[in-house]
Amino acid sequence: MPGIQRIGNVFYRAADMDAAVHFYSDILGFALKFRDGDHWAAFDVGGMTLALEGGAPGGSGGATVSLRCDGLADVVDQLRGRGATVSAVESGPHERRATLTDPAGNRLVLYEPA
Repeated sequence: MPGIQRIGNVFYRAADMDAAVHFYSDILGFALKFRDGDHWAAFDVGGMTLALEGGAPGGSGGATVSLRCDGLADVVDQLRGRGATVSAVESGPHERRATLTDPAGNRLVLYEPA
C-alpha cells in the first residue's frame, strides 16, 4: 500500500562540499556512507543518515527533512488532495522526488529510490 514509510534522512546545504565532508567525517568522526562528487554526501550517525546537498549556501542552522515513500506519485496525489502544494515529481540519478513546504515555511522532500 502506498504511503510514507519513515524519515529517510535529514540534510544540510553546503556551498563547499570538500570542507563540509572534512568537518563531518574528520572532525566529528561520522562514517561517510556515500558521496556523489559535489552534489551529495551521506553519513552514518548511529544508524540514521545525516546528509549534505552541495552547490547551495547553507542556512542559519536550517535542515530539510526527507521522507522516504513507496508509490511516490500516489503519495503526491494524496497530499494534493488534502490541500498541500507539492511540486512535480522529478527524476534524478538516484531517486525520484517532490517537495512541499509546511505552514512555517520548512521544506520537506518526498522521495523514492530509483
